Amino acid sequence: MSTGPTSRDGPSTAIRISGLVKRFDRTVAVDGLDLEVRLGECFALLGPNGAGKTTTVEIMEGILKPDEGRVEVLGESWGGGNLGLRQRLGIQLQETRFPERLKVRETVALFRSLYRRGPSAADTMRRVRIEDKAGDLVKHLSGGQRQRLSLACALVGDPDLLFLDEPTTGLDPQSRLQIWDIVSELRQKGKTVLLTTHYMEEAQRLCDRVAIIDYGKLMALGSPGELIASLGAQHIVEFDTKKELDCESLARIDGVHGAGQENGTVRLTVEDVHRALRRLLRQLETDGVEIENLTTHHATLEDVFVALTGRHLREE
Repeated sequence: MSTGPTSRDGPSTAIRISGLVKRFDRTVAVDGLDLEVRLGECFALLGPNGAGKTTTVEIMEGILKPDEGRVEVLGESWGGGNLGLRQRLGIQLQETRFPERLKVRETVALFRSLYRRGPSAADTMRRVRIEDKAGDLVKHLSGGQRQRLSLACALVGDPDLLFLDEPTTGLDPQSRLQIWDIVSELRQKGKTVLLTTHYMEEAQRLCDRVAIIDYGKLMALGSPGELIASLGAQHIVEFDTKKELDCESLARIDGVHGAGQENGTVRLTVEDVHRALRRLLRQLETDGVEIENLTTHHATLEDVFVALTGRHLREE
């Protein structure tokens, strides 16, 4: 059933959700979420573990049913079989379990048989750089190789819309970069990609737009550059101190746009780090404040999240 607004070439958006709510017993995993993903963009749901990212994506994929709200994917609402819609989707789950005694080529060929169109299993394995493991049993693959196999199975139907749920969690840096390259290639070919991640660098490098969510709510939405610019400054100064400081007074220092303190760590957003730092150190010396572990860095999406929530994106 087609419900979303369309253009002559099809739906005007890849995904549209409004008022989305999902509860598990007494826990509200998704709380009134509104989002729109445009055709041809790489879009990220960014947030810590437990923010509601995976639940939201599984509703978009038709795996879970929402308790409230509307969901439209490529112009269709979930209901009934939606076999035509499912043919147009590629899905890489956060954790995929394959038959351990199948070979890699057999696994990819099995998934290829489920789709009416798409590249060959051999071409797909080359695309994700796992062709050298084609004759190996799945049980012998490393974590990074399993992730590439999972990605191959998501790509083998040449999807119009690709879902990637935490695609690089637990991978070594080299494997993570390889998957980033694959996503960048898809983006250049005009495919729509929605990924969830708690790696701010991943979203900042790959995505056209980012939605920051926490506790199932939308906290901010925009391009990485727009979200970082919303801080009002380009640099972050951090230091530790045992003394509770007056952050309102620190924020009035010329060149400082904002200040906050949590668990002994003070964070300042500043425009010109060199000038602001001189004034800051002079003020701290006047006030008799001893500091430790002073660092500076360019503002990132993680700094946006901290400014919005007081917590870090990465939860160890």
